[in-house]
Amino acid sequence: MNAEQQKAVLTISLLAAFADGANDEHEREQIRGIAESLSGEGGAADLRGLYQQVLLKRVGLNDAVSALSEPAHAQLAYEMAVCVCDADGHTSPAERAFLDELAAALGLGRAVTAAADQQGEEMADLIDAAAPMAPSGKAAESAAPAASNPAADAEMDRSILNYAILNGALEFLPQSWASMAIIPLQIKMVYGIGKAHGHELDQGHIRELLATMGVGLTSQYLEQFGRKLLGGLLGKVGGGLGRALGRSATSVAFSFATTYALGQVARRYYAGGRQMSTELLRDTFQNLLGPAKEMQARYLPQIQERAGSLDAGQVMAMVRGR
Repeated sequence: MNAEQQKAVLTISLLAAFADGANDEHEREQIRGIAESLSGEGGAADLRGLYQQVLLKRVGLNDAVSALSEPAHAQLAYEMAVCVCDADGHTSPAERAFLDELAAALGLGRAVTAAADQQGEEMADLIDAAAPMAPSGKAAESAAPAASNPAADAEMDRSILNYAILNGALEFLPQSWASMAIIPLQIKMVYGIGKAHGHELDQGHIRELLATMGVGLTSQYLEQFGRKLLGGLLGKVGGGLGRALGRSATSVAFSFATTYALGQVARRYYAGGRQMSTELLRDTFQNLLGPAKEMQARYLPQIQERAGSLDAGQVMAMVRGR
């Protein structure tokens, strides 16, 4: 896939992110940051300008679709759009209309799009399985700050690291189901941390916490897929996986660092009785993200080893298990 085709797929992904028109200023800022971070990677065009064009509606589906003449590229663009639209656990009517329009513009029949749509439904199921939904009108329950327990703290550190290694490994895999499982596993991790500190959490609270720290669901999927696309990993299967893993090892495993930093912030937040302000949550997450990225290099052999042993059934069971 050349730079023009990469740009076309990323354009479609950005259009999908804005399809429902419900993005608030904070989420738009997250997406803009991702476009900037991906600019220049893998020979891609300047995505900062592309983000502005999409936001201001100066580029549309027909502009992007014209560069995707190969069926495999068209199918990949549709799959990425489905995952972006379903990243928050559901597809709105506006997003469904966008996906139908995209399928028609790409010339994809129902036989081709059905598999991607099914993956989107599985993503929603995974997010629902990662943490319970609160009864209507009921907020997540709080607890007083917990006393320190060295043994329990060490065990939680190991759990957070294991989640980070697992999600780093998933990012290295080319299959769509791999990226689908990263956010549900992060939600499951935060749910477990909160519960260990006496907090009965619901999905809505966890999503808000992630968004507060700048780990939005839609923006995170955009970054995961963007890095895979620009790194040439998407679409590699079978014997090509080993070579793809080798290339990917030269870049930061985004999901390892994000998961580790997220787990450590959640641990401090719930251990302290949920007393951290929005600004402190964001600052703490950003301060932990740099060291977490440095840790990735140290744990790269374990991440790669984990990637080589994963299959879809095993990962889905991890998300669904309590």
